[in-house]
Amino acid sequence: MKMPSNDKLQKYAELALRTGVNLQDGQLLMINSTIDGAEFTRIVAQKAFEMGAKDVHINWGDDTLTRMKYEHADQETLSNVPQWQQQKFTYFAEQGAAILSIRSTDPDLLKGIDAGKVAAANKARAEAMATFRDYTMNDRIQWSIVSIPIPAWAQKIFPDENVETAVEKLWEQIFSIVRVDQEDPIAAWEEHNRTLIKAREYLNKKQYQKLIYKAPGTDLEVALPKGHIWKGGPSKTVEGGVQFNPNMPTEEVFTAPHKYGVEGTVSSTKPLNYGGNVIDDFSVTFKEGKVVDYSAEEGSETLQHLLDTDEGSRRLGELALVPHESPISQSGLIFYNTLYDENASCHLALGKAYPNNMTGGSDMSEDELDRNGVNHSLSHVDFMMGSEELDIDGVLEDGTTEPVMRNGSWAISFE
Repeated sequence: MKMPSNDKLQKYAELALRTGVNLQDGQLLMINSTIDGAEFTRIVAQKAFEMGAKDVHINWGDDTLTRMKYEHADQETLSNVPQWQQQKFTYFAEQGAAILSIRSTDPDLLKGIDAGKVAAANKARAEAMATFRDYTMNDRIQWSIVSIPIPAWAQKIFPDENVETAVEKLWEQIFSIVRVDQEDPIAAWEEHNRTLIKAREYLNKKQYQKLIYKAPGTDLEVALPKGHIWKGGPSKTVEGGVQFNPNMPTEEVFTAPHKYGVEGTVSSTKPLNYGGNVIDDFSVTFKEGKVVDYSAEEGSETLQHLLDTDEGSRRLGELALVPHESPISQSGLIFYNTLYDENASCHLALGKAYPNNMTGGSDMSEDELDRNGVNHSLSHVDFMMGSEELDIDGVLEDGTTEPVMRNGSWAISFE
């Protein structure tokens, strides 16, 4: 398969290391990648060593072997996560490593596989990785996610193209969306981060009591806990204050909703790729914060297993605002990849909230977070519900209502 120019790949690798994880001199780097991305992963590793990485450890994945295992292994085997795998991730987190995921997988990887097997394996992995996830969700380490094309993903997006053309087109889209096609991608990201910081600072000053969503198929009210914090763009590690960008691309500002304060119905606007299966044209209805009804044209059984992961998976852990002007939205493409599709659309997440979306949340126990309305779960799954038809109002503490978004675009100025 023909690769892009070495210059573009070098730029992308440097962007992922400097702006993504912000690798420090003498720091360990752990990369999660796929064998389909071996060439780019080697470029990243080489550049990391040139930047002074103490060591680079690669966790390789392979879609073909993953599918093979789901086809032949029983549910008990799929639900067994060896202790050494858990310890490996915890070890690197404890050592203060930077974690870079180079994500690329087939959206239909597990199509046709028994949904119960997939759900059991997902739950087992979530339980096994709970300690490691606390490091990432509380910004105790630097971490970032980027994507590269693979044939199956590219042809899902461009089904009328041959494999080579589809992959080439997807590389072009990725480079454009993450600003690699600009003369100085790192400077472009610095400017972009400043815009997102302005948005989150504005919303943090407002401290809306709740947000009201109106769109075709959506009539939803989401309360916000007192002391909620909007985040977006760059994060900083709690110790050392090292800035990093967890998601590349990112176009969102997000916070934690009140887990007991969600009422109404919300409908999806883009397909959700969850665990190698697609859930599409679905809606969920909330009462007192909990999903009490749902439907899906495609992937209904997968959605049911997601909602049944645990009690917290039926409640919201994140709400994110993304303007329709997002370059991903303007591409007009459905990526079948949450990292990309969530940055094309306002979205919500079922499951665990980021504790640092609450003032003092990173130091709170699970019970304290619950008392403050911050959700806990093994899952955290974003789904897209925004469009050019979405209106959002913010309700202030005194009951005043003001527009936040109209027709999918910001109705407020951050200047």
